[in-house]
Amino acid sequence: MNPRNVGDVKQASGIGEVGSLACGDALKLSIKVENNIITDARFKTFGCASAIASSSALTEMVKGMTIDDAENITNEDIANFLGGLPKEKMHCSVMGREALEAAIANYRGVILPMAEGEVICECFGVTDLEIIRAIRESELRSVEEITNFTKAGGGCGKCEDRLRDILQQTVEGLTVEPKVVHKEKRMTTLQKIKKIEEVLEREIKPTLKKDGGDIELVDVDGDFITVSLRGACAGCQSSRTTLKVYVEKKLRELVSDSLIVEEGK
Repeated sequence: MNPRNVGDVKQASGIGEVGSLACGDALKLSIKVENNIITDARFKTFGCASAIASSSALTEMVKGMTIDDAENITNEDIANFLGGLPKEKMHCSVMGREALEAAIANYRGVILPMAEGEVICECFGVTDLEIIRAIRESELRSVEEITNFTKAGGGCGKCEDRLRDILQQTVEGLTVEPKVVHKEKRMTTLQKIKKIEEVLEREIKPTLKKDGGDIELVDVDGDFITVSLRGACAGCQSSRTTLKVYVEKKLRELVSDSLIVEEGK
């Protein structure tokens, strides 16, 4: 609710950019370094509340640190600074750590080793080196945990077999169960978001616009959908009824019967 250090550092010493707007999360971190000390750090983030909070926390953490100390910051440190993050949002802290590494590499004029790996997840541009590091550092033991920490596999799902192979090769003696195919395939996060957006555009928005209202998707966190009512719907006494009786019911009918819709404040 109160992000700090938003923006760009003027005459930045190093800039790190990770993620992609097309993928739903992107972070640009700029730092100012004087006498090996990070004197200023600012960020611009496109993403959910957890991504914004993680980016803001990171800038607060690194200011006043030496470059060498900042290099040792982990994604767990960022999550702990916030008092913890839901497991489905740990990738936000990982994105912060990667942006810091990229900014330091840019300051030093070197190429990040992680960027030289083989891209395993094309949806989010995650390399095998990034996946292996996450598995080792965070002791990940399932494909779902890999997705939570790196977003790999959270798009089209085509790389799940590769993720399973990497996990089994990285963790000695671990038996990774093959994916169980059910009649009703579980949607990935990206698929769920796209489906929700389609229903909003095709079914819900036209109805609300007839009465001068509108609706925008704010965040998708598992089965919890956050939206923002606009126009005549904003501040309307019947807004709660609109959300639950119409919007939530329609999304449950056309996307998933477990969805819960709330209005962002």
